[in-house]
Amino acid sequence: MRSIWNGAISFGLVSIPIKLMNATENHSVSFRQVHVEDGGRVRYRKVCELEEREVTSAEIGRGYEDADGSIIPITDEDLAALPIPTAKTIEIVAFVPADTIDPMQMDTAYYLSANGVPATKPYTLLREALKRSGKVAVARFALRGRERLGMLRVVDDVIAMHGLLWPDEIRTSEGVAPESGVRVRDAELDLADALMDTLGEVDMSSLHDDYRAAVEELVTAKAEGTGPAEPAPDASDADGGKVIDLMAALESSVRAAKKDGPDGGVAKVTSLEGRTKKSTAKKTAAKKTAAKKSTPAKKTTAKKATAKKSTAKKSTPAKKRTSSA
Repeated sequence: MRSIWNGAISFGLVSIPIKLMNATENHSVSFRQVHVEDGGRVRYRKVCELEEREVTSAEIGRGYEDADGSIIPITDEDLAALPIPTAKTIEIVAFVPADTIDPMQMDTAYYLSANGVPATKPYTLLREALKRSGKVAVARFALRGRERLGMLRVVDDVIAMHGLLWPDEIRTSEGVAPESGVRVRDAELDLADALMDTLGEVDMSSLHDDYRAAVEELVTAKAEGTGPAEPAPDASDADGGKVIDLMAALESSVRAAKKDGPDGGVAKVTSLEGRTKKSTAKKTAAKKTAAKKSTPAKKTTAKKATAKKSTAKKSTPAKKRTSSA
Protein backbone atom coordinates (compact mmCIF):
# COMPACT_ATOMS: atom_id res chain seq x y z
CA MET A 1 0.00 0.00 0.00
CA ARG A 2 1.57 3.27 -1.14
CA SER A 3 1.89 6.12 1.36
CA ILE A 4 0.62 9.56 0.35
CA TRP A 5 2.09 11.56 3.24
CA ASN A 6 4.89 11.12 5.77
CA GLY A 7 4.94 12.84 9.13
CA ALA A 8 4.51 12.16 12.83
CA ILE A 9 1.78 11.87 15.44
CA SER A 10 2.32 14.36 18.25
CA PHE A 11 1.11 12.69 21.47
CA GLY A 12 2.09 15.07 24.28
CA LEU A 13 5.90 14.97 24.32
CA VAL A 14 5.89 11.71 22.34
CA SER A 15 6.47 11.85 18.59
CA ILE A 16 5.50 8.81 16.50
CA PRO A 17 6.80 8.77 12.89
CA ILE A 18 4.04 7.48 10.64
CA LYS A 19 3.04 6.96 7.02
CA LEU A 20 -0.41 7.99 5.81
CA MET A 21 -2.21 5.71 3.34
CA ASN A 22 -5.66 5.81 1.79
CA ALA A 23 -8.01 3.36 3.53
CA THR A 24 -10.67 3.47 0.80
CA GLU A 25 -10.74 3.24 -2.97
CA ASN A 26 -13.25 4.29 -5.61
CA HIS A 27 -14.66 1.47 -7.75
CA SER A 28 -16.99 3.64 -9.81
CA VAL A 29 -16.88 3.10 -13.57
CA SER A 30 -15.43 6.23 -15.20
CA PHE A 31 -16.40 7.48 -18.66
CA ARG A 32 -14.71 9.73 -21.21
CA GLN A 33 -16.39 12.49 -23.15
CA VAL A 34 -16.67 11.66 -26.85
CA HIS A 35 -17.99 13.31 -29.98
CA VAL A 36 -21.34 11.60 -30.64
CA GLU A 37 -21.03 11.90 -34.41
CA ASP A 38 -17.70 10.08 -34.87
CA GLY A 39 -16.69 8.82 -31.39
CA GLY A 40 -13.63 11.06 -31.16
CA ARG A 41 -12.30 12.02 -27.72
CA VAL A 42 -13.29 15.42 -26.39
CA ARG A 43 -10.53 16.94 -24.25
CA TYR A 44 -10.25 20.05 -22.13
CA ARG A 45 -7.42 22.38 -23.00
CA LYS A 46 -6.01 25.01 -20.62
CA VAL A 47 -5.97 28.34 -22.44
CA CYS A 48 -4.77 31.70 -21.19
CA GLU A 49 -7.59 34.21 -21.70
CA LEU A 50 -5.20 37.12 -22.26
CA GLU A 51 -2.91 35.46 -24.79
CA GLU A 52 -5.57 33.09 -26.18
CA ARG A 53 -3.15 30.18 -26.35
CA GLU A 54 -2.81 26.81 -24.66
CA VAL A 55 -0.38 26.75 -21.74
CA THR A 56 1.52 23.89 -20.11
CA SER A 57 1.25 22.76 -16.47
CA ALA A 58 4.63 24.40 -15.70
CA GLU A 59 3.17 27.78 -16.63
CA ILE A 60 0.14 27.46 -14.36
CA GLY A 61 0.07 28.86 -10.84
CA ARG A 62 -2.75 29.63 -8.42
CA GLY A 63 -4.66 32.77 -7.56
CA TYR A 64 -7.58 33.93 -5.45
CA GLU A 65 -10.54 35.55 -7.16
CA ASP A 66 -11.65 38.67 -5.31
CA ALA A 67 -15.25 39.86 -5.03
CA ASP A 68 -14.77 42.29 -7.93
CA GLY A 69 -13.47 39.50 -10.19
CA SER A 70 -9.79 40.45 -10.01
CA ILE A 71 -7.23 37.68 -9.44
CA ILE A 72 -4.74 37.90 -6.56
CA PRO A 73 -1.73 35.65 -7.30
CA ILE A 74 -0.72 33.22 -4.47
CA THR A 75 2.64 31.46 -4.79
CA ASP A 76 3.95 28.28 -3.18
CA GLU A 77 6.39 30.44 -1.23
CA ASP A 78 3.51 32.47 0.19
CA LEU A 79 1.83 29.33 1.49
CA ALA A 80 5.06 27.82 2.80
CA ALA A 81 5.67 30.93 4.89
CA LEU A 82 2.35 30.58 6.71
CA PRO A 83 2.64 29.46 10.36
CA ILE A 84 1.10 25.96 10.13
CA PRO A 85 2.49 23.82 12.98
CA THR A 86 0.71 20.78 11.58
CA ALA A 87 2.47 20.85 8.20
CA LYS A 88 4.20 17.56 8.98
CA THR A 89 2.47 16.62 12.24
CA ILE A 90 -0.81 15.04 13.28
CA GLU A 91 -1.29 16.97 16.49
CA ILE A 92 -3.63 15.28 18.98
CA VAL A 93 -5.60 17.93 20.87
CA ALA A 94 -8.06 15.81 22.88
CA PHE A 95 -9.43 12.34 23.66
CA VAL A 96 -13.22 12.14 23.62
CA PRO A 97 -15.95 9.45 23.56
CA ALA A 98 -16.67 8.27 20.03
CA ASP A 99 -20.36 9.18 20.25
CA THR A 100 -19.50 12.85 20.67
CA ILE A 101 -18.33 13.02 17.05
CA ASP A 102 -21.16 13.94 14.69
CA PRO A 103 -21.24 11.40 11.81
CA MET A 104 -22.00 14.27 9.43
CA GLN A 105 -18.43 15.47 9.98
CA MET A 106 -16.90 12.17 8.80
CA ASP A 107 -14.85 12.45 5.63
CA THR A 108 -12.06 10.49 3.95
CA ALA A 109 -10.52 7.57 5.88
CA TYR A 110 -6.78 6.82 6.15
CA TYR A 111 -4.56 4.15 7.70
CA LEU A 112 -1.61 5.24 9.83
CA SER A 113 1.41 2.94 9.72
CA ALA A 114 4.47 3.08 11.97
CA ASN A 115 7.38 4.46 9.94
CA GLY A 116 10.43 2.46 10.98
CA VAL A 117 11.36 0.21 13.91
CA PRO A 118 11.79 3.05 16.50
CA ALA A 119 8.17 4.06 15.88
CA THR A 120 6.78 0.60 16.69
CA LYS A 121 6.75 0.93 20.49
CA PRO A 122 5.11 4.38 20.78
CA TYR A 123 2.66 3.44 17.98
CA THR A 124 1.61 0.31 19.91
CA LEU A 125 1.34 2.34 23.12
CA LEU A 126 -1.08 4.81 21.54
CA ARG A 127 -3.10 2.01 19.93
CA GLU A 128 -3.51 0.09 23.19
CA ALA A 129 -4.33 3.27 25.11
CA LEU A 130 -7.13 4.03 22.65
CA LYS A 131 -8.42 0.47 22.95
CA ARG A 132 -8.51 0.46 26.73
CA SER A 133 -10.05 3.90 27.09
CA GLY A 134 -12.74 3.31 24.48
CA LYS A 135 -12.16 6.85 23.28
CA VAL A 136 -11.03 8.46 20.03
CA ALA A 137 -8.40 11.13 19.49
CA VAL A 138 -9.23 14.47 17.89
CA ALA A 139 -6.29 15.90 15.96
CA ARG A 140 -5.23 18.61 13.57
CA PHE A 141 -3.17 17.90 10.45
CA ALA A 142 -2.29 19.57 7.16
CA LEU A 143 -2.76 17.83 3.81
CA ARG A 144 -2.84 19.09 0.23
CA GLY A 145 -2.36 22.72 1.12
CA ARG A 146 -4.85 23.12 3.94
CA GLU A 147 -5.20 22.33 7.62
CA ARG A 148 -7.77 19.71 8.50
CA LEU A 149 -9.44 18.10 11.46
CA GLY A 150 -9.13 14.36 12.08
CA MET A 151 -10.33 11.59 14.35
CA LEU A 152 -8.03 8.68 15.28
CA ARG A 153 -9.48 5.30 16.25
CA VAL A 154 -8.39 1.68 16.27
CA VAL A 155 -9.46 -0.65 13.45
CA ASP A 156 -8.30 -4.24 14.08
CA ASP A 157 -4.67 -3.64 15.10
CA VAL A 158 -4.19 -0.46 13.08
CA ILE A 159 -4.69 3.19 13.95
CA ALA A 160 -7.05 4.72 11.42
CA MET A 161 -7.78 8.39 10.91
CA HIS A 162 -10.98 9.89 9.55
CA GLY A 163 -10.80 13.36 8.13
CA LEU A 164 -13.43 15.57 9.74
CA LEU A 165 -15.18 18.60 8.39
CA TRP A 166 -14.80 21.70 10.50
CA PRO A 167 -17.95 22.47 12.54
CA ASP A 168 -18.68 25.62 10.51
CA GLU A 169 -18.69 23.49 7.32
CA ILE A 170 -21.83 21.63 8.42
CA ARG A 171 -25.00 23.34 7.28
CA THR A 172 -27.91 23.73 9.66
CA SER A 173 -31.06 21.68 9.03
CA GLU A 174 -33.31 24.73 9.28
CA GLY A 175 -36.21 24.53 6.83
CA VAL A 176 -35.53 20.90 5.90
CA ALA A 177 -37.86 19.10 8.33
CA PRO A 178 -41.55 18.64 7.39
CA GLU A 179 -43.97 21.28 8.56
CA SER A 180 -45.33 20.75 12.06
CA GLY A 181 -48.88 19.66 12.76
CA VAL A 182 -48.53 16.03 11.68
CA ARG A 183 -49.46 13.57 14.44
CA VAL A 184 -48.21 9.97 14.41
CA ARG A 185 -50.36 7.48 16.28
CA ASP A 186 -48.96 4.80 18.56
CA ALA A 187 -50.46 2.11 16.32
CA GLU A 188 -48.53 3.47 13.35
CA LEU A 189 -45.33 3.49 15.38
CA ASP A 190 -45.99 -0.12 16.42
CA LEU A 191 -46.28 -1.13 12.76
CA ALA A 192 -43.08 0.75 11.95
CA ASP A 193 -41.32 -1.09 14.79
CA ALA A 194 -42.63 -4.41 13.47
CA LEU A 195 -41.35 -3.55 9.99
CA MET A 196 -37.91 -2.74 11.40
CA ASP A 197 -37.86 -6.05 13.26
CA THR A 198 -38.90 -7.88 10.08
CA LEU A 199 -36.05 -6.39 8.08
CA GLY A 200 -33.65 -7.32 10.89
CA GLU A 201 -29.88 -6.97 10.54
CA VAL A 202 -27.59 -7.25 7.54
CA ASP A 203 -24.05 -8.43 6.92
CA MET A 204 -22.45 -5.31 5.46
CA SER A 205 -19.92 -7.41 3.52
CA SER A 206 -22.81 -8.95 1.56
CA LEU A 207 -23.85 -5.59 0.07
CA HIS A 208 -22.64 -4.88 -3.45
CA ASP A 209 -22.95 -2.11 -6.04
CA ASP A 210 -25.43 -3.71 -8.45
CA TYR A 211 -25.49 -0.64 -10.68
CA ARG A 212 -21.72 -0.77 -11.20
CA ALA A 213 -21.95 -4.49 -12.03
CA ALA A 214 -24.68 -3.76 -14.58
CA VAL A 215 -22.57 -1.01 -16.18
CA GLU A 216 -19.57 -3.35 -16.44
CA GLU A 217 -21.75 -6.03 -18.06
CA LEU A 218 -23.06 -3.44 -20.50
CA VAL A 219 -19.53 -2.33 -21.45
CA THR A 220 -18.41 -5.96 -21.89
CA ALA A 221 -21.42 -6.80 -24.06
CA LYS A 222 -20.90 -3.79 -26.31
CA ALA A 223 -17.16 -4.53 -26.58
CA GLU A 224 -18.00 -8.08 -27.73
CA GLY A 225 -20.51 -6.76 -30.26
CA THR A 226 -23.60 -8.12 -28.51
CA GLY A 227 -26.58 -6.10 -27.51
CA PRO A 228 -27.34 -5.11 -23.93
CA ALA A 229 -29.34 -7.55 -21.83
CA GLU A 230 -33.05 -7.02 -21.30
CA PRO A 231 -33.69 -4.89 -18.21
CA ALA A 232 -35.11 -6.76 -15.24
CA PRO A 233 -38.68 -5.86 -14.24
CA ASP A 234 -38.90 -3.26 -11.55
CA ALA A 235 -40.32 -4.82 -8.40
CA SER A 236 -41.63 -1.46 -7.21
CA ASP A 237 -43.82 -1.19 -10.32
CA ALA A 238 -45.27 -4.67 -9.76
CA ASP A 239 -46.18 -3.89 -6.18
CA GLY A 240 -47.51 -0.47 -6.97
CA GLY A 241 -45.11 1.14 -4.47
CA LYS A 242 -47.96 2.04 -2.14
CA VAL A 243 -46.97 2.40 1.48
CA ILE A 244 -50.55 1.87 2.65
CA ASP A 245 -50.61 -1.61 1.06
CA LEU A 246 -47.36 -2.51 2.77
CA MET A 247 -48.68 -1.42 6.16
CA ALA A 248 -51.89 -3.43 5.68
CA ALA A 249 -49.93 -6.54 4.74
CA LEU A 250 -47.65 -6.03 7.71
CA GLU A 251 -50.63 -5.75 10.06
CA SER A 252 -52.04 -9.04 8.74
CA SER A 253 -48.64 -10.72 9.09
CA VAL A 254 -48.29 -9.62 12.71
CA ARG A 255 -51.81 -10.87 13.57
CA ALA A 256 -51.21 -14.22 11.86
CA ALA A 257 -47.90 -14.66 13.67
CA LYS A 258 -49.54 -13.99 17.06
CA LYS A 259 -52.31 -16.52 16.29
CA ASP A 260 -50.03 -19.31 15.02
CA GLY A 261 -47.36 -18.85 17.69
CA PRO A 262 -43.64 -19.65 17.39
CA ASP A 263 -44.04 -22.83 15.31
CA GLY A 264 -40.98 -22.14 13.23
CA GLY A 265 -43.02 -21.53 10.09
CA VAL A 266 -43.45 -18.41 8.07
CA ALA A 267 -46.70 -16.59 8.54
CA LYS A 268 -48.68 -16.10 5.33
CA VAL A 269 -50.19 -12.73 4.54
CA THR A 270 -53.99 -13.09 4.23
CA SER A 271 -56.29 -10.16 3.73
CA LEU A 272 -58.85 -9.58 6.47
CA GLU A 273 -61.62 -9.60 3.86
CA GLY A 274 -60.57 -13.04 2.59
CA ARG A 275 -60.41 -14.46 6.10
CA THR A 276 -63.96 -13.16 6.82
CA LYS A 277 -65.36 -14.77 3.67
CA LYS A 278 -63.72 -18.12 4.44
CA SER A 279 -65.04 -18.07 8.01
CA THR A 280 -68.60 -17.31 6.86
CA ALA A 281 -68.46 -20.08 4.25
CA LYS A 282 -67.32 -22.61 6.89
CA LYS A 283 -70.16 -21.66 9.25
CA THR A 284 -72.77 -21.97 6.45
CA ALA A 285 -71.45 -25.39 5.43
CA ALA A 286 -71.56 -26.58 9.05
CA LYS A 287 -75.21 -25.53 9.39
CA LYS A 288 -76.19 -27.40 6.21
CA THR A 289 -74.45 -30.57 7.40
CA ALA A 290 -76.19 -30.40 10.75
CA ALA A 291 -79.56 -29.98 9.02
CA LYS A 292 -78.98 -33.04 6.83
CA LYS A 293 -78.05 -35.17 9.84
CA SER A 294 -81.10 -34.08 11.84
CA THR A 295 -83.66 -35.01 9.08
CA PRO A 296 -82.99 -38.82 9.03
CA ALA A 297 -83.09 -38.84 12.81
CA LYS A 298 -86.68 -37.50 12.79
CA LYS A 299 -87.79 -40.10 10.26
CA THR A 300 -86.32 -42.92 12.35
CA THR A 301 -88.13 -41.69 15.45
CA ALA A 302 -91.42 -41.65 13.53
CA LYS A 303 -90.89 -45.21 12.33
CA LYS A 304 -90.28 -46.41 15.91
CA ALA A 305 -93.49 -44.79 17.09
CA THR A 306 -95.50 -46.50 14.29
CA ALA A 307 -93.94 -49.84 15.22
CA LYS A 308 -95.01 -49.40 18.85
CA LYS A 309 -98.61 -48.68 17.79
CA SER A 310 -98.76 -51.77 15.57
CA THR A 311 -97.40 -53.91 18.42
CA ALA A 312 -100.04 -52.59 20.75
CA LYS A 313 -102.79 -53.40 18.22
CA LYS A 314 -101.56 -56.97 17.86
CA SER A 315 -101.39 -57.54 21.62
CA THR A 316 -105.05 -56.55 22.16
CA PRO A 317 -106.65 -59.55 20.33
CA ALA A 318 -104.39 -61.91 22.24
CA LYS A 319 -105.89 -60.73 25.52
CA LYS A 320 -109.48 -61.25 24.21
CA ARG A 321 -108.74 -64.84 23.26
CA THR A 322 -107.50 -65.58 26.76
CA SER A 323 -110.61 -64.18 28.42
CA SER A 324 -113.03 -66.20 26.23
CA ALA A 325 -111.29 -69.44 27.01
